[in-house]
Amino acid sequence: MKVKDVWFNGGIALDAAERGGGPFIWRFTVFERVLHTVVAVAFFVLAFTGLPLRFSCVAWAPAMIALWGGAPAAGLIHRWAAGVVLACMAIFTLYLAVRFAKAPDKRRFISGPDSIFLQRSDFREFWQMLKWSVGRAPKPRFGRYSYRQRFSYFVAFLGMMVIGLSGLLLWFPEWFGRFLPGYVFNVATVIHSYNVMLLAALIVTYHFVDVHLRPNKAPLDGVMFTGRATFAYMQEEHPLLAEAIGDPAAGPVSARAVRDRIAPPPPTWMRRVHVALGMVALALGALLVGLSLWDALC
Repeated sequence: MKVKDVWFNGGIALDAAERGGGPFIWRFTVFERVLHTVVAVAFFVLAFTGLPLRFSCVAWAPAMIALWGGAPAAGLIHRWAAGVVLACMAIFTLYLAVRFAKAPDKRRFISGPDSIFLQRSDFREFWQMLKWSVGRAPKPRFGRYSYRQRFSYFVAFLGMMVIGLSGLLLWFPEWFGRFLPGYVFNVATVIHSYNVMLLAALIVTYHFVDVHLRPNKAPLDGVMFTGRATFAYMQEEHPLLAEAIGDPAAGPVSARAVRDRIAPPPPTWMRRVHVALGMVALALGALLVGLSLWDALC
């Protein structure tokens, strides 16, 4: 890897996924990366159009509404972004269903070490991590996903489902009003607005910190954007998976994003774009948490 091809901060690559030795390993497919990016952008649009509409009493709300072109335009953009998130959730659910149908071992697909779904072992790893933090146990060794990643996925997916369903009630009140009592829409309004605040807090204060701001990862981890990470990164973050991959020098380089295959280094343009986007996302996340706390006092 050439030094001139990597952004460095005091001799350390800004992207944690590019630190350490060994070749790059494909971790995420193109489909997963594109879907993640679309959902992330739509989430920020939803948050920054929905919060000023819901909490119009705060001082900054009128200015932010004006940036969107007024309340009608902000509402329209909010609904379009909601449609994008709902479509992404439907596409991802279909994607999992197809993979499940094609899986030779369906039980392993749900409860195996490579599954994204919460496992009983995650609770054991969580407890072991707590004991490790006070010197009472060895550090748990993770496979393809850690308990933190599975928890983030589960809560984010569940939160988006709750927000999406309550949002549909508010989006089409005339249709749902044919068979639902009026108080349901009042409850949906409360659930919808406060779940956005809770989900924003989770994503920024838990997911962002865990993925990007831990001491060994700061200032960011771009593996989801580039789809690849060094073998040393895999050995540190996912040692069981690294052991399963074996000697990375023994296999050919795959230009296609195929999981666990050797990958070429990310091109310079991709490094620069994902560093810039990552910093912007972190700044927007911090702003979102601050505005949500302000909203909570309104």
